[in-house]
Amino acid sequence: MANFGTHISVAAGSGCVLALGGWHFGLWTPWQAWPLMLLTTLGGILPDIDSDHSHSVRLVFGLLAFMSAAAGAWLLQSQLAFSYWLMACAGIYAGVRYVLAPLFKRCSVHRGIWHSLLAAVFFAWTGSTLSHAALGQPSWLAWTHGLALLVGCLVHLTLDELYSVDLEGARLKRSFGTALKLFDYDRPWRAVALILLMLAMLPWLPNWMGLQAVGQQWLALWPS
Repeated sequence: MANFGTHISVAAGSGCVLALGGWHFGLWTPWQAWPLMLLTTLGGILPDIDSDHSHSVRLVFGLLAFMSAAAGAWLLQSQLAFSYWLMACAGIYAGVRYVLAPLFKRCSVHRGIWHSLLAAVFFAWTGSTLSHAALGQPSWLAWTHGLALLVGCLVHLTLDELYSVDLEGARLKRSFGTALKLFDYDRPWRAVALILLMLAMLPWLPNWMGLQAVGQQWLALWPS
């Protein structure tokens, strides 16, 4: 499989191309472009939340903890006094970083459900929902945020598959086919759980017309 540095560098490069390309064609403003670059980079390391290597898990959950605390700070700023607001933000960060991360690592299997196309769609679905429902972004931009996560995840999975091919020995490594799979075939109940979670998010999902608008914008860029 590709190492962590390769994943994050290629995902970051892809995010730059996506963000700057969309800005160049007038799809979004510079202020809307840089979060897309960050989300693509984040998507490029998200499948490694089930990694056996501690530094990968620390970095992924560190980023998730920071983003969760930032979102909590934004949502709670008008509802709590400063001292309680500060404690709530610290609690969110600590909960994700030091409670959720160890539990998740204990319950997950590397190259399991999180290295799959279903998980990539789940990350995109969740990102779009949070962008729209929690951060109040318009539907088209919320879907774009989710698609940026999807692009990053697909970059990660594709790299893992490419690194599973031994060109010098003209053979496929044992890890081939464990990344770009539909779901974890050995544990199908986990796929069912992800689908149920996605269905539970439906009431907060951005309007589907926003996704259609994003698709039409990109199709308009292709020469007829």
